[in-house]
Amino acid sequence: MSTSTSPAPRVVAPAVATAPKRGKRKPAPLRLDGTITRSSALILSLAGFAAIGLIWTVFSATGILNDALLPTPFAVVGRLAEQVANGQIWGDIGVSFLRIIAAFLLAAVMAIPLGILMARIRFFEALLVPLSEFIRYMPVVAFVPLSIVWFGVDEAQKLFIIWMGTFFALVLMVVDDVRRVPRELVEIGRTFGMSDGRVLSRIVWRGAFPGIWDSLRLAMGWCWTWLLVSEVVAASSGLGYRINLAKRFLDTELIIGYIIVLGLLGLILDQALRFAGRKMFSYLGKGRS
Repeated sequence: MSTSTSPAPRVVAPAVATAPKRGKRKPAPLRLDGTITRSSALILSLAGFAAIGLIWTVFSATGILNDALLPTPFAVVGRLAEQVANGQIWGDIGVSFLRIIAAFLLAAVMAIPLGILMARIRFFEALLVPLSEFIRYMPVVAFVPLSIVWFGVDEAQKLFIIWMGTFFALVLMVVDDVRRVPRELVEIGRTFGMSDGRVLSRIVWRGAFPGIWDSLRLAMGWCWTWLLVSEVVAASSGLGYRINLAKRFLDTELIIGYIIVLGLLGLILDQALRFAGRKMFSYLGKGRS
């Protein structure tokens, strides 16, 4: 009688999961949502400006572009120094700055309360949101001739153009900021017996204010754009007027110099508003820009 022996079962070693190889970890400033120190951010910012200056210098010094079209940075700086020495630039900056602040404050004072009402009260939403959206898409430049007819060439005309270009977009941004306040917070306020006025002032306003502040920063940038429109067309003073006057004499050094001044003034105001926002809303954490 023959006996058959079955082969012994083969023992298979369990597969060992190997962790995928990780590449070299990117530096924190290059990672998605990474961090960066203030000193590094400042150095990179200055490097960006320096790169633009270097490219400008190369293009103008090598004669790639005619000096009449693109003067050297040194020529522009020298022209601005002349304006500083004779005091003309300070008068132009003062006039333009006052126009910016006046129109900006007027737009903000009107847009913030209206935006809150339009976002939370259906009557005002139905009445004013479509109208604001309609006017927002109208080109502000088209109103320049009408503004001269309505207001002449006095300060009111320039304030109207800056206000027109800022108010309707700002009020709709305020509406969006207010709508982002969680409705649950409003319901909690009503549960505690708060009136509509107290809900708007104590809950909605406080919840929306950080977003509204960022919207105001953007609106300040628009004001500088519409300032030039108002001053180039009908003005006898201001930065835009000086640029338009320099155009008649092909004074590109002064034109580029004043454009740089406009950019610097806008940057300083924006950084001031950003710094104030960080201080006021420090409780929101470091993620706030």
